[in-house]
Order: sequence, then structure tokens, then C-alpha cells
Amino acid sequence: MMNEEQRRLEESRQAAIRVENLNQAIAKALAGARPPEDYTVSQWAEKKRRLSPETNAEPGPWRTSRTPYLREPMDAFTDPKVRHIVMVAASQVGKSELINNIIGYIIDEDPGSILFVHPTTIDAKDYSKLRVAPMIRDCPVLRRKVVSPKSRDSGNTILQKTYPGGILTMCGSTEAHNLASKPIRYVMGDERDRWARSAGKEGDPWELAMARQTTFWNAKSVQVSTPTVKGASAIEDAYNTGTMERWKSQCPHCGAFNEISWEDIKYDYDETEVNEKVTYTVKKAWYVCPDCGCVSDEITMKRQPARWEADNPAALEEGTRSFWLNAFVSQWVEWKTIVKKYLAAKGDTRKMQVVYNTCFGQLWEDRGDLEDEDGLLARREEYSAELPEGVLVLTCGVDTQDDRLEYEVLGHGKFGETWGIKKGEILGRPDSDAVWAALDEIIDRVYRFEDGIGLKISMTFVDEGGHFTMDVRSRCRERIGKKVFCIKGMAGPNRPYVAPPKKQNIMSNGRPVGSCWQYQIGVDSGKQIIMDNLREKRYGPKYCHFPLREDYGHRYFTGLLSERLVYMENKRQPWVWEKIPGHERNEPLDIRNYAMAAFKALSVDMDAVEMRLLASKGRKPTGAVATAVSATPAPRQITRPPRQRLTDFYDDW
Repeated sequence: MMNEEQRRLEESRQAAIRVENLNQAIAKALAGARPPEDYTVSQWAEKKRRLSPETNAEPGPWRTSRTPYLREPMDAFTDPKVRHIVMVAASQVGKSELINNIIGYIIDEDPGSILFVHPTTIDAKDYSKLRVAPMIRDCPVLRRKVVSPKSRDSGNTILQKTYPGGILTMCGSTEAHNLASKPIRYVMGDERDRWARSAGKEGDPWELAMARQTTFWNAKSVQVSTPTVKGASAIEDAYNTGTMERWKSQCPHCGAFNEISWEDIKYDYDETEVNEKVTYTVKKAWYVCPDCGCVSDEITMKRQPARWEADNPAALEEGTRSFWLNAFVSQWVEWKTIVKKYLAAKGDTRKMQVVYNTCFGQLWEDRGDLEDEDGLLARREEYSAELPEGVLVLTCGVDTQDDRLEYEVLGHGKFGETWGIKKGEILGRPDSDAVWAALDEIIDRVYRFEDGIGLKISMTFVDEGGHFTMDVRSRCRERIGKKVFCIKGMAGPNRPYVAPPKKQNIMSNGRPVGSCWQYQIGVDSGKQIIMDNLREKRYGPKYCHFPLREDYGHRYFTGLLSERLVYMENKRQPWVWEKIPGHERNEPLDIRNYAMAAFKALSVDMDAVEMRLLASKGRKPTGAVATAVSATPAPRQITRPPRQRLTDFYDDW
């Protein structure tokens, strides 16, 4: 029999086993309830975060020293006084890693449920697969806590990740049912300026998401975004509610701290023309201190001491810190690369906006540099002849109204330079033979230079919109040999300027009686090109010339400047062209748009045209054209019988 001492030892052993079993049973629950270690987010990242090779140029252990400007935004998350963090940042400065490190810290140190909102569900899925999943896989502490994607339950899907103490849920900004149900402690928002203005009919997605934090005294939120357009930027509004901090670097000469901004970057570059395309080589870029005017190179400035300085420090009392960052401090983007992007975008509004937003880290705004009607009237010039020197190709754009045709003959030179040649109206219904006979006179005639050599119109685009669609199609089919085509304008920012032509039926009494070719043109793209070109102030590429004549008078320029691009937040495509009050007649803008599109459809080799035109004038090519001629092998001589040639005008290329 067991003595008393043995019995007590056995009871103690059994009790220890029960305690161990109990500890194992509740270990997972306790793991989610334990207090966090005394880490800031940056300290946690440096100890436990590993960067994944799929998404980082420098995979391996996280080093805050590579992005010192992220230390304070990360550590603000563990500051008990801060409930809301806003980061406005250019591309390639690591703003996504700010959110990734915060998510990793939450899962490992201070668990709670996270709602991570993206512009669309597709964006959410991409972010999950390309950033969140690799981070979990490559960080051992996260891999141990997040349910394996190979498990049989649904604890790890593309849009949901389960861990002790919480769930990470990712969704698009339009998903109102995800934004308006279940309490959430943490809310994250990525690319805030690209969100839908309303989640269905439920209202602002950010406010819906924030409403889910009401029951948490220790709730926190983070939103990041590249800036977009001034006056229509949600992240700008959020930034203005916070401390409004800027990252400022110290000048090595005078010791002043300033933000490195585009206005203080100077550069030297070479410009090269190849096949009518201009390319740029940036030789050097440097920084000029706005305080002392001294010059510093890029490497020096990126190694200088730097710090965040707040314009509105009192906002910390309300619990919001906000930060604004551009790409000039990035370790992965050279200043010369930014300058090259800027030079390549000059003259193109959409490309320039991308540079301002993603490189300069600035909001885009139309700075009103487009001249008004009086300014364009003053730019008119005396042509030495009907066709000024520089014109190589002629096209015509025709707008169809119920009582007239309105047209413009447009001359095209190299690199987008244009000349208004003739603007006019042909009164009468568009189903009238007389009206089309008058248009034929415009299309068929020879337009001459000062030396008597002439050009004919190479292509004409006629708008088929309105009440005479079938008449226009029929008349254009009759003139196919003259390259007269009907066109249909297609609105929308994503439409190509000129799409390949399509065959369309010509209907009579509900039955097809033939067909014709129709071009569809993206009129919004064309309007943007025209407005960009009108901003050019110097003769040469993209400059618009106008003759000093009555057909190019005040009425013409009022119509040319009749529309503007405005932001309408309730539309699916918020950027739309609208007529300016007092500028109801927009035909001059339309017909120039059609004439520009006709030139685009031609796909002309302008060097070859220039050489042939010079040859017809008995002149030798110069400059780049002469170089192209000298590089061309001499043709083999072939004797043919003589034939009569037209020498007074040049038409077929």
C-alpha cells in the first residue's frame, strides 16, 4: 500500500498535470490578452520584421535608418496621445511599409480587429497577395500567429486573416456592408484619394469605417495616400486637421532646415531629336538652399540631419498627427530620374499631374496659365502667304449643324506645331447637294506657299452627329477617294484619341442601303491636347499659329476656349468637360479637334514629307532632314520613258 507521503506526492503530480493541461487549453486565448511588450512600432520592426523579395529592392531585416522619415509616423501609433495618423506621400518613399509595420505590430504585440480599406476590392486583393501574405510568410512571429492558408477552416483567406485576439479584414471603399457592421478597434486606409465618394448610398466610406470604433477607448486609425487634385483631395482635408508636419533637411552651409522641394532643385540637361521624338539626358541635378543660396549635391542632402517640423502642433491635443513627404528624400529615386520625368511630361497635362503627385508630392491644380480670348487675339500674325513656311500637311475638320456645315482647314508642321489656315461656314441643310458641293470646293482646292507650290487637304473628318447622320455617311462614302470620313465623338477620359475605323450601315426607311467607314475619336483626349498646346508660348513644337484675319476673330477664339475641365464628385468619371457660361458656341473647338484627329489618323512620316516638299521647291534639306538624306543609300538608276508630272502642287504621300 502507498504510504501517506507517496500519496501526497502523487496528488501533487496529478495537480501539476491538470494545471499544465489547463494552461495549454487557454494558451491561445491568453496570448491575445497579454499586455504588449514595451516596443514602439519602429523597434518592433527592427527586431522582428523581414522585408520580402517580391516587393522590396533590399529584402531582409527591416532598417529604419534607410527610411528615417518613417520613424516618427510609425512610433506615433504607440503614442497614447495619438488616435489618428495621416500620411500624404509621393511614390517610392515607403508609405505602404508604414501600414505594413503597424499591422505586424498589432498582430504580434497589441492584437485587435483591423479593417483595412482600399479604393476597390481588386486593390484589396492585390495588396493582400503582394504585400500582406509575403510579410506574414517571411516574419516568423507573424507566421506562428496567423492561421495557415492551408488549414481547413476559413481563418486565412485573401481578404481575411485570423490571429489570436483579432481578424484583419480587407475590403474596397464601395462595400458599405463591410464598413457599417461589427465593432473594429483599428481602421487603416490606403490610397485615400482614390476611394469612392460614397459607399453605395451609405455615405462617406471613411466616416462609415470610423463609426465602427465607437466602443473602443483605445481605437486608432491610419490613412495614407498619394496626393491628387487641389480642392478635391480627401487626404489633403485629413492632413489639415492634424499637426501638418513636413520633413526638413539641414543645409550644410547655413544650418537652416527646409523641405527639399521642386522649386529648389536646379538641373542641366541635353535634348535630342530622334524620329520626331524628343528625348532628354539629365547631366546633373542639385539643390539650392532657399535661405543662403548655396549649392549642395544630392548625396550630401540625403545624408544631412533632418527632422519633422509641425505647422499646427496644437492638433496633437486632438489626437491627430499628419505628415507630408515628397520623393526627393527617397533612397530609391535619383533626382535626375525625377527631372527626366518632368521634362518628358512638359506639354501634357495628364502626365504632368502624375509627376506632381507621385514625385513632387504636390497637389495638382490648373494654375490658370491658359490665355483668354484677348490674349489669343493678340497672338495672331501676318502670314506671308496662304500657307506659311513650316506647314507640311493639311487636314480639315467639319461640324454638322441643322442649318450649316462649319469647318477649319488646319496646317500641321513637325512636333505638333499647327497653323490655322481657313475657318468658315457653309450655310444650308446638310442633306443639300449645294452644301456638299461647296465643301468639295474647300477640300479639292490647292492651298499655296509664297513660291506658288501648293498642298491639298490630305484627310477630312466630318461629324455625323445630329439629325443628318445617314446623309453624312452617304456623302462621305461618295468621297472616300478624297479621304473624307464620318466620325463619331466618344466622351470619357479613357477613350483613345483615334481608334481604327469601323464599317457602319447607311440606313434608308429602316433598311440598309450601303455602308461607309466611320472613325471614333476620344474627344476629351483631343480637347486636352488642344488646351495643352494653346499654353505653349514659344514658336516651335506644339505652338498654335493663327492668321490676322476676320475668320479668326473674337467669335472664333470664344468658341475655341468654350470648355474647361472640372471635377464633379458625384459622377463615376468625375473629371468632365463643361461649357463655360457665356461660351455656348463650341464649334471652333470641335472642328479643330476633328482636324487634329484626322492628322493623327494619317500617321505621316513628317521627315519624308518635308524632303519631298523641299525637292518640289528645288531646295536642299538642312539640319536633321539633311542628315537623314545623307544617311540614305543612293537609289539604283533605272531608265524609264518620260512621263508628264504635276509640279505645281504636292498631294500624295
